[in-house]
Amino acid sequence: MTRYMMEHPRTLVSLKFFGQRYDSAKSSISEDLSIIRHAFHTWGMGRLETIPGASGGAVLTPFYSKENAEAAIADLVKEVSDDSRLLQGGYVYLSDLIGRPDILRRVGRLIATQYVDKDVDVIMTVETKGIPIAQSVAMYLNKPFVIVRNSSHITEGPTVSVNYVSGSVKRIKKMELSRRTLSAGANVVVVDDFMKGGGTLNGMKSLIKEFDAHLVGMTVFAEGEVSGERLVDNCTSLIKVNAVDDRNKTISAQAGSFIDTVFGNKEN
Repeated sequence: MTRYMMEHPRTLVSLKFFGQRYDSAKSSISEDLSIIRHAFHTWGMGRLETIPGASGGAVLTPFYSKENAEAAIADLVKEVSDDSRLLQGGYVYLSDLIGRPDILRRVGRLIATQYVDKDVDVIMTVETKGIPIAQSVAMYLNKPFVIVRNSSHITEGPTVSVNYVSGSVKRIKKMELSRRTLSAGANVVVVDDFMKGGGTLNGMKSLIKEFDAHLVGMTVFAEGEVSGERLVDNCTSLIKVNAVDDRNKTISAQAGSFIDTVFGNKEN
């Protein structure tokens, strides 16, 4: 039952379904669900809610407690704090981490934790490195994700495009999104792998406005240092590369704004 609910997060599963699946009485299923609820609460890995009535059932919402989130982010900081990751221009090599399933599971659950009680319809990212992160977040929130392209594909059909200024190199670029992928009034969460000047995130913000959709929030895996002001405000980061020295080739990383943004002074 636990495995099934983990594979179908934020989905209402009826007790009748479990009873038929495991050939058990509803009373036995209810007792098992109580054990599962207690385990997830104790481990700080999510919450299990039961809805009474003929059309009721159980819903598992996975997320991290504050303690688990701090531990997960500490592991990410340790992984990133490697001087060999430093790239030209103050960027950090993250592709190997984003390609690891264990990292993606943690990152997806962390970001999903931020929006666990928000009304979210779709996850948005830009090609290409943000795609695995968006996919992981979408899995935990049980919502679709859409990919903003730098250039349209014929298979995308009609698209909406916006021009935006890259925050780091100050170049005008274009991004596009298929008209069929986002509905007017949709609530959108934007995720990406790395933020420096914030130009790409600002471009996606503009694109959301073009669709008459609503921006719920923005979260990135990592943020780097930038001279001057960023082009976006209120973007949450899991980790922050707070000291990059091109000459000495060193990286210093720390936890980003995630814990303060999501938990504040709360214990859980």
